[in-house]
Amino acid sequence: MAYTVYVDGQEGTTGLRIHEVLAGRRDVELLRIDAAKRKDPAERARLLNAADVAFLCLPDAASREAAAMVSNPRTCLIDASTAFRTHPDWAFGLPELAPGQREKLRQAKRIANPGCHASAFILLLRPLVDAGLVPATLPLSATSITGYSGGGKKMIEQYQAQPLEPALTSPRPYGLALAHKHLPEMMAHTGLRQAPIFLPVVANYYKGLAVTVPLALSQLPAGTTAERLHAALAERYAGERFVRVQPLRDPATLESGFFDVQANNDSNNADLFVFGNDHQVLLMSRLDNLGKGASGAAVQSMNVHLGVDEGLGL
Repeated sequence: MAYTVYVDGQEGTTGLRIHEVLAGRRDVELLRIDAAKRKDPAERARLLNAADVAFLCLPDAASREAAAMVSNPRTCLIDASTAFRTHPDWAFGLPELAPGQREKLRQAKRIANPGCHASAFILLLRPLVDAGLVPATLPLSATSITGYSGGGKKMIEQYQAQPLEPALTSPRPYGLALAHKHLPEMMAHTGLRQAPIFLPVVANYYKGLAVTVPLALSQLPAGTTAERLHAALAERYAGERFVRVQPLRDPATLESGFFDVQANNDSNNADLFVFGNDHQVLLMSRLDNLGKGASGAAVQSMNVHLGVDEGLGL
């Protein structure tokens, strides 16, 4: 049996990658829109309602518009925008989020794909909040460094233009208004009661992302150590295919002296790290912002929903 799939917005970075991944699968029939009708609402609505699964790779407003076009109760929508990530009627597309999340994705006909920064942050913090090791009321900060592909076509063109603007040769912090679009989902899906102070940084490389969350052990419940934090992560993700908890104070990283942000590129893997001493801890999460942080996560959620091998195509 072939599942019919339509990607609305396949010209964008995420949509294009989803289309490429699914094009090689025998169990998927990709529906394609005629180039001349790409902006024809009636043709888009026809394809959306003809699909078993439709990916929305669109800006927020356009995603809301597309979702409203779907009247077929059998069509499952997987939205890659920020429009529905905290909506109570949409399942959050992170299968590893918590026990029972996969069953929610199997039953859901509306799935919101997580943001790249948010995925890395949530994977680190949700198990620790659930275990009571990080209080939900604790003020946190997080820094995320990412490749420029996360900025979409316009930013990719800027970084790939020659000659390169001098300002683009060094890392560039942004989100300085402290209102990054991923913050609501970072709170909603970790259980944190206040937004972390979040500093994203874009750098002059194509893809790869790492989020770092510093913790002072004196601010955590008595008896909390790097070992306990690491054990809680290892317990939560035991047996997971794509989320891998690395050894405590990862010897290979400490030996080199530098953290490799791009080590998970071209994969759907997320690696979690705990570095620390008797007083302080660094939690770190690494993923491909176009893989587990975008298209890979969307395809993984589709696989879970359809009940096929979760890693199919990944």
